Amino acid sequence: MKEIFTALKQFFRSLDLFLVLTVLACCGIGLLMQYSFYATGERDSRAFLVQVIGVAGGLVLAMVISIFDYELLARMWKLYAPIIVLLVVITYSPAIGYAPNPDAPTDHAWLNLGFTTFQPSELMKVAFILTLAYHLSKVGEHINELRPFLLLCVHGMIPVVLVVIQSDFGTALVFLIIFAVMMFSAGLSLRWIAVGVGSAAAAFPFVWIFLLDDFLKERFLVAWHPENYIRGKGYQQYRGRMALGAGQMYGRGLRSGELIFVPEARNDFIFSYIGQTLGFVGCVITLLLLTCLCVRILVNARMSKDQLGCYICIGAFAMFAFQAVINIGMVLCAIPVIGITLPFFSSGGTSVMISFAAVGLVLSVYRKNRRKLMFD
Repeated sequence: MKEIFTALKQFFRSLDLFLVLTVLACCGIGLLMQYSFYATGERDSRAFLVQVIGVAGGLVLAMVISIFDYELLARMWKLYAPIIVLLVVITYSPAIGYAPNPDAPTDHAWLNLGFTTFQPSELMKVAFILTLAYHLSKVGEHINELRPFLLLCVHGMIPVVLVVIQSDFGTALVFLIIFAVMMFSAGLSLRWIAVGVGSAAAAFPFVWIFLLDDFLKERFLVAWHPENYIRGKGYQQYRGRMALGAGQMYGRGLRSGELIFVPEARNDFIFSYIGQTLGFVGCVITLLLLTCLCVRILVNARMSKDQLGCYICIGAFAMFAFQAVINIGMVLCAIPVIGITLPFFSSGGTSVMISFAAVGLVLSVYRKNRRKLMFD
């Protein structure tokens, strides 16, 4: 028994406790918000219980992943990458794929397992970070040569195309940002960056005309002036902006009976609910926690003794930072609603567990670097 306690003590000493505590603080506020929905009668107890299980299971998952050598996990991509791609492809079938949003019936991004739903593209985010980091570490300084660059682009476009077919353009954008940030951190030259920006600008009209569904086009058109479309697509953002300001300095409280209703407040618009219940102070604390999370991951990237660990941390940073900016931007009516959750705060068992999995990879990098420092 003594040996077990000693081993556990050494394990926790090897963790990045600042990162773990920051994540738990984010989850704590998130659970408070989900409990508030339950306490005010807007959701049933099962939904809150699922979130609790997601956080508890995610924490265990992060601890388990941190034990493994991230280099070994990256080398094993041939085992898990094809399975994850297959799961995404399965969602294309109307008989199996599940579209929870009636306004977006073509968005079959979930699998209905009967007792719950599962979004394979969330799992693909972590797999993509691992595989792209491994690819970049193998390419090394040859990243700006034509053949390695094109192969990296093919690697980056695989998940984007798979998710676009699902009509999940928000998640596709997350993959694009992860790819762009990781490529830039690996030393991509300004020449290729200019080519990429030019190609994106040239492709925009094609994407707008042929790929974007009508409901997505409407979201772009109403984003900056939702008050002009209160009875239509601007209703959610208009209500979200009202709710955000209604909390004033300290909020109306978690059990208030005078809360403004906002569609999807439990997930996509959770920041508006934080502002309404906890006020400006709650919003500031949320932003500080997310900033600490992202900065700490960047610190781990800088401390990494090898490129693979650095790229893994950069990918996790890009995922968390971009999702936070987009989610809060949607509430502030600065960005169209594209269905991006706020990491560790929004409702969703799949989302929170995958976020913990990404944290587990960062913890694995930290633990390996710490061991190297101890033995150097």
